[in-house]
Amino acid sequence: MFAVIKTGGKQYKVQSGDMLRVEKLAADAGEKVQFNEILMLGGDKPVVGAPLVDGAAVQAEVVDQVKGDKVINFVKRRRKHSSKRTVGHRQQLTLLRVTEILEKGADKSGVKAAVGAGSIAAVAAGAAAAAKPAKKAEPKKAEAKAEPKKAAPKKAAKADAGDDLKELSGVGPALEKKLHEAGVTTFAQIAAWTEADVADMDEKLSFKGRIEREGWIEQAKELAKG
Repeated sequence: MFAVIKTGGKQYKVQSGDMLRVEKLAADAGEKVQFNEILMLGGDKPVVGAPLVDGAAVQAEVVDQVKGDKVINFVKRRRKHSSKRTVGHRQQLTLLRVTEILEKGADKSGVKAAVGAGSIAAVAAGAAAAAKPAKKAEPKKAEAKAEPKKAAPKKAAKADAGDDLKELSGVGPALEKKLHEAGVTTFAQIAAWTEADVADMDEKLSFKGRIEREGWIEQAKELAKG
């Protein structure tokens, strides 16, 4: 006899004694788990679920918690300002040994249901959120709303007291506004930038090498002299 089970969004055809790897389950090595989502039972008289076979189950023993083969994700953009990125990933899996296929009586077996580790985390997070009192959340929301109002005058004051950054090559009103929002309002600040500051600003404001290409630091040093 064989069965088709569903777990972790995938379907597996299993028989008693089979070893298989599934998406990580919330169980330790040596524990016994039961899969209750049975799509089909095969044998002398096959039974197809609609969508599940009522009362059927597959029991298995957890052998170990393992990781799958490494998967490499490489992305390259061929543009004027090209970029590439390499990311590796190893999926967490559970190694199982199928011990028994039940045609009936799944609800009376006493074996705990196989549940994905992600599902347990989601349930625990939801329970923790529900346990928090609603009254304590109100002051936090009030503080969060008050912060932007206090920050607005500071930004405006810096912009009023700063230099006209549009004198730099390639800087227009829109770009000047971005610099002000990043806290840059004077030529002296730009003139003092280090390589790390330039890289950080390129990343933060998506300048893509404009600072070095336009020679902002050299221009700022001259403009700062007056």
